[in-house]
This record gives sequence, structure tokens and C-alpha cells, in this order.
Amino acid sequence: MENQSPDRLEAVATYASDLAAWKRHQRQSELETRRADDEIDEEEREQLEERGLSTDPSDYEDVPSSGAYITVKTTKQTADTEYRYYYWQWREGDSWKNEYIGPVNPKE
Repeated sequence: MENQSPDRLEAVATYASDLAAWKRHQRQSELETRRADDEIDEEEREQLEERGLSTDPSDYEDVPSSGAYITVKTTKQTADTEYRYYYWQWREGDSWKNEYIGPVNPKE
């Protein structure tokens, strides 16, 4: 890089800046798409509240107040049964974090 002309270095810097902006936009778009695909709907949210399970992230110690959403995860599946649970989910750096809420179908 030291041997490049100032014009060439400015072109590289502009390209790098544009590429970084594009990557940020792509990542945000992917996060929004995943959230739209995974997030529970309002009816499920109301059912959780009726069961006494909070849908407020501030009621959970490790869940961030913004960016977290409730999703359903299947942890195990057999021929007869699906083991499905509600989790808070959010992005933290390059990884996904989860916090358990409760089963989708509690035993009566």
C-alpha cells in the first residue's frame, strides 16, 4: 500500500468505506428477515401472558431491552412428540444468544 499513489489510495479507501456500508446493510437486512421469520405473533404473545410468562425483556436478567424477540425452538423431535420451547433470542456480536422462557405446550 505504501507504494500506491495518493489517488489510488483514496480510491481504495472509498471502495473500502462503500463495502463496509454495504456489509452493514446486508447484515441488518438478514437480521430483520430472520426476526420476521422467527418471531412469534401477537396471539402467541397473549397466550404467554395469560400463562403468567412475561413478554417484557426487562423481566429477564440477561435479555437486552432492545433487539431481543421471542421465538419458538424445537429442541428434540420423535415420531410422536415435538419438544418446543419459547426463547428470547438476540444477536450479540457475531453470535446468537437465547434465554429460555417456557414450553409451548405445558403438561396439564
